[in-house]
Amino acid sequence: MRARLEALIEEMLDGQILLAEALSEFEKLYIKKALARNKQHLSKTARALGVHRNTISKRVAAYQKEARPLARAARGATR
Repeated sequence: MRARLEALIEEMLDGQILLAEALSEFEKLYIKKALARNKQHLSKTARALGVHRNTISKRVAAYQKEARPLARAARGATR
């Protein structure tokens, strides 16, 4: 796994991805995958990740809020 992560990091550095963006995307995908494994159950996901349920709830709400303006922009572009 370490070799795959190092290769990914090299690719991200070549693409000039900022650390904050990389961390944010990693966290988002990690939580989404964990939620899928736990059938969207927040408490089970929080336990699996070793964080409080409120942390997962707040992050999911933020991701959904982040996605809404993108969806609106996409709808506006097709009209």
